[in-house]
Parts: sequence; C-alpha cells; structure tokens
Amino acid sequence: MPDHDVIIAGAGPVGMLLGCLLAAHGADVLICERHEDADDRTRAIGVHPPGLAALDDAGVGDAVRAEGLALEGGEVHARGRMLAAVRFGAPRPVLTLPQPRTHALLRERLTRLGSPVATGCRVLAAWQQGDQVRVRIADTAGWQDTTASFLMVADGVRSKLRRMLGVGWHARGRSARYAMVDVPDPAPDAVARLHCEPAGLVESFPLPGGARRWVVRELVEPLDADWFREAVLHRTGMRIEIPAGIRPAEFVAAQHRAQRTVHGRIVLLGDAAHEISPIGGQGMNLGWTDARRLSPLLLDALRRGASDLPGYDRRTARAAADAQRRSAFYMRMGAAATPFEQAGREALIRMLGSAPLRGRAENLVTMAGL
Repeated sequence: MPDHDVIIAGAGPVGMLLGCLLAAHGADVLICERHEDADDRTRAIGVHPPGLAALDDAGVGDAVRAEGLALEGGEVHARGRMLAAVRFGAPRPVLTLPQPRTHALLRERLTRLGSPVATGCRVLAAWQQGDQVRVRIADTAGWQDTTASFLMVADGVRSKLRRMLGVGWHARGRSARYAMVDVPDPAPDAVARLHCEPAGLVESFPLPGGARRWVVRELVEPLDADWFREAVLHRTGMRIEIPAGIRPAEFVAAQHRAQRTVHGRIVLLGDAAHEISPIGGQGMNLGWTDARRLSPLLLDALRRGASDLPGYDRRTARAAADAQRRSAFYMRMGAAATPFEQAGREALIRMLGSAPLRGRAENLVTMAGL
C-alpha cells in the first residue's frame, strides 16, 4: 500500500486548494512546500466566478467574500475618454484580495482538515512503480523516499519536476514586461479601470482597505517610483502618490502550455501545466478550476484503485487554450500603438462595450465558460 493517497509538490494557491478538496473527502494528502516562510508578495489579486466556485467547494469561499472587495464594475479609457464599461454583481461576482490572504485562508482550512502544509520539504525526484509513485523528498532531517497513489506537480512556472519528466513547454504568443505597485487610494471606490493609451497600458484595481494596485506596461530603465509616477501621469493625466521606500515590482507576462498534463499517476497542475498572463489573476483562477475538475476524478480513481483520469488532460488543454486566447487579446489591447492602430483599437473597444455585445464582453472579463 502507498504511504499516501496523494502527494502535492508545491503549496501555492492551486496546490493548497486541491489539498482542501481532497482532504475534505478523507483522502490522505501530503503537501510539500520547499519554502519555510509564507510568501508575502502581492502577486495575484483577482477572484473570478469560476475561481470563487472552486473556493466555495474548498470551504473558504465565505471567508474570501468576507475579506475581499467586491468590484462594482470595470471601465476602459483612452486619451481622456471612457470607451466602455461593464458591471459586476451577484450573478457574476468579481473580487480582489491580495494573494497572501488567500494563501493564509487556504492554509488555515488545510490545518482544520488535518492536512497541514509540510514546509521546508522539497520534492527532489519521482518515478512510477506499478500502481504507485515513488517520491524522493528532502527536509531538515535529510532525504527519504515515500510513496503515493498519485503525485500532483504544482511547483510553478519554472517547474523542476516538469523538466525532470521531459515534458515539452511550448510558448504561445508574445511576452511583455509590466510593473506594479500597491498604494493608498485617496478616493477609494470599487471600479477597476484600464487605460489603453498610445504609449501603453495603465491599469488600476481597487483593493480591500482603501488601497489600489497600479500596473504599467512598456517599461524603460531605470524602473523606480519616480519613473512609474511619471509614466502614469504622462499616459493618463492622473497623479498618484507612492509612499517613500516603496519600489514598483517588475514582472513578465507570458503564455506557455505543457505538452501534456497527465503522465500516468503524475499530473501537472496550475502554473506547472500552463502559464497565463498573470494580469487579473487569470492563471490562478484557471488553476483553481483545474483543481475543481480534477478532485472528483482523483477521488474516484482512489476508490477504484485505478490510475485513469477520464477526459482530464483534454478538458484542461481546452480550458487553457481558451484562457490564453483571452489573455492574448488583453495583451494586444494594452501594447503601445501607432495613431492608426490606436484609432482601430478604440473603435473595437467601443463596439465590445455597446449594448448588443456587452454581455459577451462581461463573459470575457469574468472568465465565463472555463
């Protein structure tokens, strides 16, 4: 008999959510996280309806609603004019909550379920042996081998285990550089705003506690608070105050997809399976949706003593392709543009915001259909 039902390599938001879903149904889950301290980086903030449904199933949806900020809507602006607006509400809620709080709520839930995260625990290697997976792990006491019926690889975009498995990692479209900073909002509201300007995108998302996240595309060096402040002012005419000592964080938005997600009893999950532009938390929400889809298949396979996960690889690939198409569209809308390109882009945004197409635009923004 294997030592565990499932081992999850990586305690990011996707790995922990899957752990909650499995542990709630009595599965023996070991979650290994190589970092000993909690990740306090701001990172993803958006919680979309498909992700919220997964959080509900994991038992933390109400806590996320209580701490998160429910957005009233989103607006798209360019050259001082509002081009389109969408509204959110009870049927399609969109929330913002800094990722450290989402992490904390999932960790607390896992502890209550009797499956706390094993920190300082690294998965070094894994190989399949008959009806189980042998996993080599290391911690402060050294290394040891353990076994599980399944191994979930949720160790992120730069997954070492994915490379160990020899799985292809294919680029989809172009990448782009962004910077972001969270600052106090002097006039807080619950509306997200996108400025698709000729010099490049500027986004602002309201956060709980009277703060706002600002995101700027098309960076130049040196990247510091002064440059960020001037970029926002030059592109939008808006002045933002960045407190002393706060430096914008830089990141690259890119699209990749693993050649396959299911390899017998080893499954790639979350960012290890697909990289989606992180703007708006799309990758995190897609990973949660994958975990929600995977959980009943894993539980059924464990009951049957089987290894098959019917349709999961195909359905996951289709959902990732849909999400990447949406993300690629957003990135095109946010690139620097010539006057001719800017005029065409503004016309398209106005059309998407018109009454006949507004429902489709809302579906696009809220990640409907995953």
